[in-house]
Amino acid sequence: MWAAGRRWGRRERALLWGVLVTAWEAAWGQLRYSIPEEMPKGSFVGDVAKDLGLQLPAFGDRALRILDKGSTQYFNLHGKTGHLVTAERIDREQLCRLVQQCVLRCELIVEREMQVYEIEVEITDINDNVPSFREGETELRMSETTAPGSRFPLDEAYDPDSGQNSVQSYELSGDEHFSLAVQAGPGGDQRPELVLAKALDREEAAFHELVLRASDGGEPARTGTARIHVAVLDANDNAPVFSQAEYTVRVPEDVPVGSTLVTVTATDPDEGPNGHLKYSLKKATDMALDVFRMDAETGAITLVRSLDFEKGDSYEMEVQTHDGGGLFDKTKVAITVTDVNDNQPEITVSSAVSEISEDAPTGTVVALLYVQDRDSGANGEVRCSLEGAVPFRLHSSRGSYYSVVTARELDREQVSEYNVTVRATDGGSPALWSSAMLCLRVLDVNDNAPVFAEARYSARVAENNAAGALVLRVRAWDADWGQNARVRYRLGEGRVRGAPLSSYVSVEAETGALYALRSFDYEEVREVGLWVRAEDGGAPSLSSNVSVRLVIVDENDNAPQVLYPPAAALAAGAGWAGVELAPRSAEPGALVAKVVAVDADAGQNAWLSYELAKATEPGLFRVGLHSGEVRTARFPLARDAARHSLVVVVKDHGRPALSATATLTVVLAESVAELLAELGSAASAAAPGEPAGSLTRWLVLAVAAVSCLFLAFLLLLLALRLRRWRRSQLLAAGSGALRGVPASHFVGIDGVRAFLHSYSHEVSLTADSRKSQLRFSGASCCDTLPARPPPDEPAPMLGEDPAAPPLF
Repeated sequence: MWAAGRRWGRRERALLWGVLVTAWEAAWGQLRYSIPEEMPKGSFVGDVAKDLGLQLPAFGDRALRILDKGSTQYFNLHGKTGHLVTAERIDREQLCRLVQQCVLRCELIVEREMQVYEIEVEITDINDNVPSFREGETELRMSETTAPGSRFPLDEAYDPDSGQNSVQSYELSGDEHFSLAVQAGPGGDQRPELVLAKALDREEAAFHELVLRASDGGEPARTGTARIHVAVLDANDNAPVFSQAEYTVRVPEDVPVGSTLVTVTATDPDEGPNGHLKYSLKKATDMALDVFRMDAETGAITLVRSLDFEKGDSYEMEVQTHDGGGLFDKTKVAITVTDVNDNQPEITVSSAVSEISEDAPTGTVVALLYVQDRDSGANGEVRCSLEGAVPFRLHSSRGSYYSVVTARELDREQVSEYNVTVRATDGGSPALWSSAMLCLRVLDVNDNAPVFAEARYSARVAENNAAGALVLRVRAWDADWGQNARVRYRLGEGRVRGAPLSSYVSVEAETGALYALRSFDYEEVREVGLWVRAEDGGAPSLSSNVSVRLVIVDENDNAPQVLYPPAAALAAGAGWAGVELAPRSAEPGALVAKVVAVDADAGQNAWLSYELAKATEPGLFRVGLHSGEVRTARFPLARDAARHSLVVVVKDHGRPALSATATLTVVLAESVAELLAELGSAASAAAPGEPAGSLTRWLVLAVAAVSCLFLAFLLLLLALRLRRWRRSQLLAAGSGALRGVPASHFVGIDGVRAFLHSYSHEVSLTADSRKSQLRFSGASCCDTLPARPPPDEPAPMLGEDPAAPPLF
């Protein structure tokens, strides 16, 4: 009990010393602990979280990890307490048989902080092994002539423990002829030797039995014994002699199994059994005995197991040779193993992220790597690189750690996922390499506004369309992903003819379909311009606009309107009537009248043509197809009636064509008296009870009033033309011609204007043109087509406000 108390007291002192050392080294990013060997699995090693000042609640699961550098993991980290505990029972003699100080190293990875802490755990020795001899029984053969004081080396006891727990002393018992001497070796080890204290006499005793006891320095001490049989022989006066005092061999670690590494040789001049030599290994470690084998007859040392430079780079052995008479010699064999590049670099991903935002700043750490090569020298020098053109770079951290960081800004729209291959190559010849792949997905950021498929949109919409009809579709796409790429459409603010734009058209938010909410009228709206905005679903959202132009296409939905002759009320209903004077002496082609009509439509739908549909005398008059001028087709004859009724049909060029009619009354007379007489007779026939003189007076007054109004209208038109177009000469000539006509030349009945003399006039008025024409000439005028309507709104009719857009 006292010995056990002393032993556990030493352990407690070692643990206390380890805690003090740990507290000092934690401040420098390195922890060091000390524990005795053979502790059970789960034993406490050290409070890592406390020593490093880590607050465990702030870290989630797998925030702290232990990474062992060896092939076997000897330590674990308790996730809840932060204690470092043993993962299995640790045998110091198995791990560190060739080193004095046994230290195991591991590393603590703090993933959230991307930090690495080194941890060293020293495994202290306990006295758990008994000293033992390689051979439990040894036979020595000595000549009886051996002089007292001769020394014979004995096998050393082997104790895997270290320090005080290893072999400390030897004792010999059993015979007075022998004593024990212990020599100190170069490395401080003790080498027992058997000393002949008294001369041997074979006749007295042919055999001697001895017991060699080895003791270690543990508490309590442990001992091991070996029995020594000494056979006394006849005289052998020549001992074997090795050719070299020491054999040194250098071999590569990849030398094949079964190869002979070195052959030791010795000579003995004796003959017979005294000259027959045998070789044996007398001093070699367990590892050397597992790897090498000696041929007792030839002295050849062969390889029985593969060499590994990383496990052992040198071996020292002592070889003995014995002759048949018991004499011997010894030599030293040193085998040095040279390194061969037989280990690939090893890449361990200590910590890595699988996702990164595309707006992550340059230098963001995405992975922490640990790279090592178990070879030595140039074979163990590792160079790391990234394969391919990737926006990442390697940054060398402390020790053999590398961090993979972003080298520039990322763009998910160009590359949404990266497979980053890290390649590690050593400096051997030929070089060995290994690789590790990091899979990284780039997360989207709303950095792209919607883009329309076209720079601008336009569509042609026929007027009189159905309300709710689909006009066109706008389409925009967003290079982002998910909610950031969801596009919605809406109309921009605007007004059309004073009304909100939203009352004319609407856009479907999801599809971009543009619908007409009302029926368009070309005569009211010729064109609708609007903006459509596309917005994505990001926060904040991004948007873009596109212009849309809707062109209203005209349809033939307006019949021609006859401006001259003016409308008159008839007994049978509304119709067109007019009275014109044609001299009986008029030549063929003389202008009699002109039918003036307009069409509110545009283009071909507004092109008008005239034709004579009905006449009292079909061959006497003709109508210009495009001018509407009524002219004589031949000389009037005496037999021709004085009064003629003409029905003129005005048609447009639409499909289907629309038409209107105008009725003219032409009176053949040479003078006003004849005209009045003819009209008077017609009036008398129409109203027998009314006096003829009263009717004549009313007719004269009506013609005078109409003439005055017509002259005033002509003067107004000339004034506007002079002011707007500044064509003074043409207007002056035209004005003089009109002013030279006396008022008596004009007569009118029921608002009808008539030229008494052969004045030819042409008036071209259209509802969709800002330029109407009035020309005066003595000859007939060529046919004309109405001008194209303006794009904005129809031209005002005659009689509208003069401040409106110009007519000419």
